[in-house]
Amino acid sequence: MDLTTIIGFLIAWILVIGGMAAGGNIGAYIDFPSLLITIGGTTGAVIVSFSGDVLKSVGGATKSAFVANDPNLLAMVQTIVSFAEKARREGLLALEGDVAELTDEFLKKSIQLVVDGTDPELVKSIMEAEISSLEGRHTKGVSMLEQIGALSPAFGMLGTLIGLVIMLGGLDDPSSLGSGMSAALITTFYGSLIANAIALPIANKLKNVSGVEIMYKEILLEGILSIQAGENPRIIEEKLYSFLPRSAKEQSKDQSKAAEEESAR
Repeated sequence: MDLTTIIGFLIAWILVIGGMAAGGNIGAYIDFPSLLITIGGTTGAVIVSFSGDVLKSVGGATKSAFVANDPNLLAMVQTIVSFAEKARREGLLALEGDVAELTDEFLKKSIQLVVDGTDPELVKSIMEAEISSLEGRHTKGVSMLEQIGALSPAFGMLGTLIGLVIMLGGLDDPSSLGSGMSAALITTFYGSLIANAIALPIANKLKNVSGVEIMYKEILLEGILSIQAGENPRIIEEKLYSFLPRSAKEQSKDQSKAAEEESAR
């Protein structure tokens, strides 16, 4: 599980619910008709806005925000460098034996194309198209959540207007105005809560997850193309490390230092 997502949601919901409870009877915030207007209206509008295939994918996309699956960039660079060293010693065909052992389908496909003697420009074109397709799928999931974040407050306001119309129709009973106003505002509360405590945070998390995955695949592709071009493994290593954050570079230095100390014993 992705602890940052879980912890963030827990903090938001515990504090919001705690504030509601501290302000009085928490049951005052529960209104079934308001839920119908906010959730039902938002759901219907989202269904109208997107195709069936995109709607089916929202569950899997949302799951990505809760499942920690950060790619190991440092291990990936080390793998690419080891492939570069092997290809430099034994030729590109020597990598064919490693393809079956790979679990990363993107890396597996790109190496297979290189081993098969595919033109470098064609390899780049094919794999960039795959990256673009992946990015497009991610964008659709994010856009749906952003749409929910935009529509739910709007339907919350619509519910408030409906409640105000009903309340104003009962002006002959002034004693009911307070409770009527409270019920009218509940839908705005629901809409804001759905948008700001559920939909928009998940959408932002998915953007970050997608950005890391796209960067991972772009680094992979750069490394594979460098191997195909016959570049020196040390040059490839330095090139790929330039994409990594400072923490990953420091970790690599620590590993190299530890390895040198171990070999010196």
